Amino acid sequence: MLILASASPRRKELLEQLGVDFKIEVADCDEIMDDEIAPDVLVQRNASEKAKAVAKLNPQNTVLGADTVVTIDGKILGKPKDREDAFNMLKKLQGRSHYVYTGIALVYHNEEKCIVKTEAVGTEVFFGPMTDKEIENYVATGEPMDKAGAYGIQGKAGAFIEGIRGSYSNVVGLPIYNVKKMLDSINKE
Repeated sequence: MLILASASPRRKELLEQLGVDFKIEVADCDEIMDDEIAPDVLVQRNASEKAKAVAKLNPQNTVLGADTVVTIDGKILGKPKDREDAFNMLKKLQGRSHYVYTGIALVYHNEEKCIVKTEAVGTEVFFGPMTDKEIENYVATGEPMDKAGAYGIQGKAGAFIEGIRGSYSNVVGLPIYNVKKMLDSINKE
């Protein structure tokens, strides 16, 4: 049985696209947010810690952990603390490009040995210009409040995205192509 170590409804929907049976068990661990750590390394570390926390309680199962951050100008944008923080994040993102990194980690046991596989996927996102009023209206929807970088590409913010270079599902929160490859590789072991 596969366990998704995430409460994200978006990750649940994306994993359902792969047609695998899984259950959800939320990890109880703190995420590291540190601009001194490269974002691809940071998201892999956080994803791994989430997966390992759940795997400790479920050693017979394979556990998938994930972590997503938005970066711009060398700074990591996590989830906004409040509406003002969301407004300020979107103000930085509008009219330019930024990167979204998602780390994925699979933790499983093979012949009494715990194995951890991690990978990071980066996608460049091009945000169109937004007026202050458009940002205020978007923040007022409440949609930005539980999302890294204060936006959801799959929601109302999609109207402001000029394009992307890389994986769309990565920006949503789970690079399903990479997850499938990782799951296939452990099924061949």
